[in-house]
Amino acid sequence: MLGRCHKNLSLALVLLVSACSQNEQSADSNSSKQSATAVKSQTQHLQLKSLGSNVLKTDTLNDADAPNLRSANTLFLAKLSDVQVEDSGKVIKILADDNNGSRHQKFLVRISSGQTLLFAHNIDLAPRINDIEVGDSISFRGEYEYNPKGGIVHWTHRDPDGSHFGGWIKHNGNTYQ
Repeated sequence: MLGRCHKNLSLALVLLVSACSQNEQSADSNSSKQSATAVKSQTQHLQLKSLGSNVLKTDTLNDADAPNLRSANTLFLAKLSDVQVEDSGKVIKILADDNNGSRHQKFLVRISSGQTLLFAHNIDLAPRINDIEVGDSISFRGEYEYNPKGGIVHWTHRDPDGSHFGGWIKHNGNTYQ
């Protein structure tokens, strides 16, 4: 629980730094030095939405309850894990299924930033994507896990217990969840 709070705090800090950077870039370039009073009067109050709660109501989760969704590239740059992601990309490689424990269909996807993601789509809880091929476009929602190679996306399915935000993969007009 503490780890998830720390990761949510890290994302909030990344977003805050980004907002401050944008504010600095838009400041008047002719005034290189400002008094503390002038800076204080220009301070913007940011309202950051919660990135989700660690305590979830098991019978009421829906899209409206989902935390702020971020692109995989944003999460990769912030080195965050256990965060909801929504993005799209092209399949670049089909891998062998992982049949140890819960079975997972595995494949690699490249998103627009060039980042590569490993997908672990649980086929014990969601339908297999039988017709997926290299070069196909997909869009997805799931949980992102950071790794230096680009990251892993899992939870691309509904949670039968209703205690985790559900995900999906959209491919060729079909939604797999």
